[in-house]
Amino acid sequence: MKFIIVLVFVLIAGIIILALRNNKETLVTLEVGDRVPEFTLLDQDEKLFVLSEHIGLKNLVIYFYPKDDTPGCTKEACAFRDQFEVFSDLDAMVIGISGDSPQSHRNFIKKYQLPFTLLSDTADVVRQLFGVEGNFMGLIPGRVSFVIDKEGVVQFVFDSQSKAVKHVEEAQRVLLEIND
Repeated sequence: MKFIIVLVFVLIAGIIILALRNNKETLVTLEVGDRVPEFTLLDQDEKLFVLSEHIGLKNLVIYFYPKDDTPGCTKEACAFRDQFEVFSDLDAMVIGISGDSPQSHRNFIKKYQLPFTLLSDTADVVRQLFGVEGNFMGLIPGRVSFVIDKEGVVQFVFDSQSKAVKHVEEAQRVLLEIND
């Protein structure tokens, strides 16, 4: 009897999730050649990060990740950390975005000595602007990286939930091409 009740609950929850997901407008992911949308978010120090203040100064690697201090996200963040000098040499600024709070970002940065900016998109506004969809029926926020040139044009998009470190490798490869 317990099994049937649990099964019915899971089915109802699944139907509700699908209905809510289908109710949302279809997201359009930014593509190569698109202009990056303007946004403002709080960084880990609760200071405003205004994207337009950074366009023209450096190439940008903006990566969206699901959650601070989880196994895949930690692996990805530490890979960006370990290659930070390479990104600096490629004239690029690394920016991570998730739905976590500035306090969570501060803790994550301190724990893993991350040398780059993390932005809080608690309402998923910027995630939607970029068209980053969730995975697994929308339950887990997507993991997508964008390489943006100094003119603010998207040069590369990499979408992979499971290949966290590949985001770093691909971003470096594209930046090398941009800088040639």
